[in-house]
This record gives sequence, C-alpha cells and structure tokens, in this order.
Amino acid sequence: MSGASLRDILRAPAGPVDLGAIDPADTPLAPGGKARAIEATQEHGERLARLQEMLYAEGTTDGATRRVLLVLQGMDTCGKDGTVKHVIGMLNPQGCHITGFKAPTEEERRHHFLWRVRRALPAPGMIGIFNRSHYEDVLVVRVHDLVPEQVWSGRYAEINRFEQQLAGNGVTIVKCFLHISPAEQRRRLLARLADPTKRWKFNPADLAERGHWTDYTAAYEAVLERCSSSAAPWYVVPADRKWYRNWAVAQLLAETLGELNLSYPRPDLDLAALRAQLGKKP
Repeated sequence: MSGASLRDILRAPAGPVDLGAIDPADTPLAPGGKARAIEATQEHGERLARLQEMLYAEGTTDGATRRVLLVLQGMDTCGKDGTVKHVIGMLNPQGCHITGFKAPTEEERRHHFLWRVRRALPAPGMIGIFNRSHYEDVLVVRVHDLVPEQVWSGRYAEINRFEQQLAGNGVTIVKCFLHISPAEQRRRLLARLADPTKRWKFNPADLAERGHWTDYTAAYEAVLERCSSSAAPWYVVPADRKWYRNWAVAQLLAETLGELNLSYPRPDLDLAALRAQLGKKP
C-alpha cells in the first residue's frame, strides 16, 4: 500500500465489519517503535497547533463556517480521556471545545436524542471534541434495552442525515473508534486498582459493562458498518498500545486539517497609514 494515508488504512471497511479480525495491538504505518512514535506525536503537535491557529483565525471572519469535530468512542479504558490529554492537550485550548457525553439528564431525556448534541457543536473556527457522542444512543440503549429496537434501529438513518447536514454546513467530521482488547482492558483496570493515584478512576460499574463485551462488540460493528460515509467516515484505531493510539489520532487530525488548505485571513488594511499612525507619540 505504498503512498496510502493512515486514513486509508484505518477507515472502517465497507460492508459487514468484524472487529475480531482487526488486531487491537497492531501499529499500521507507525513511524517506528514507542520512543519514535512519541517523538513523532510531538512533531504532529507543532503542525496541528499551526493548522488550528489558521482555522481559528478563519473563524473570526464574516461568513466563516468551517470547523472540525473529533468523535471518540470505544469500550471503557480504551483511552478517550488519554487521547484528549495527549493529543488535544497539544493544541491551544482557546480553539477547542470538549464535551463529555454521560448518561442524559432529566432535561435531556425530554428532548430528541440529538438535542444535546446540537447544543455542543463547535462554532466556526473551532475544533470540537466529543468524548462519547450521539452514538451512545445506538450503543448503550441497544445493549441495555433502554428503548425498543424499532426506536434505536431507526436512529442509524437519523445519524447519517444529521452528519450529512453538518458536513454541508462546514463541519469536517473525524470519528475514531478506539479498539481495545478485553485482555488489555483487564490489565488497565487492575492497574487502576493497584495505583492509589489512579484508584479514583475505577468505577465498579465498568465490571458490569465488561460482562456485556460481546453485545457491545456487535453494537459497534453495526455502527461502523451503517454509519461510516464519505461525509463522516469511521476510523478503527488499534488502542492496546497507548503510544500508537495517540500518534494515530494526531496523524488522522493532521491529514484531515492539511486537506482543508487553511491560510491566515488577509484583512483589508492600509499598512502604511497604520505604521505611520503607530509612529506618532501617544
């Protein structure tokens, strides 16, 4: 696959998706081992920061519509928070809007499932990050039978229309499924219990959710098959190796932002007159 981009490699396959056939410990197109990948991630950070600044600057101009939405989904401990910390943490927080979608509140339950999502969309010039997302409404609700099947099964088409609408309104969508193995999840949960500084992260409810691994896998496979489009593709990011996960998400963002052909606005300023005015004493 000479010349292929990481987006080409990690994009969810067309047709039925078998997550069991995708190795969560794989490292496709990695720039080297762990040390080199960490270094390369930092290099991405410098490039991403420049691209983000241009996007933010563009957003200050009249009529600007372009923004980026990064969606992070995956099993518990897959690294959604870690990705935000190590990848988004390299960017200027002024140009980012991070939303963590937990169980809906009473107010949110009174509205359509996309209501709270629309309220959290990034403004022009911004990079929005969804730590979990509207996909919870075809994942958790499916696994736990929170709504009838005829309800959640109709949401795939609703989500596709919603994302197509976003794309038409200037939103570039990058959706990452952080693919972790049950063995690695077990190791990370045990590590949380062993470390007093991380024990606060341990939620006993995660063990109950772990018991639904097969059901969640089937739910994610359906999402990846039915809701990956040219307007809003899904990428399956192997996440057993944290260093690869961070590098891959940074690379996906770099490739995506790079294709936007961003540049700084060129305001209509009389530079000579402004310099002359600045040359006068106050």
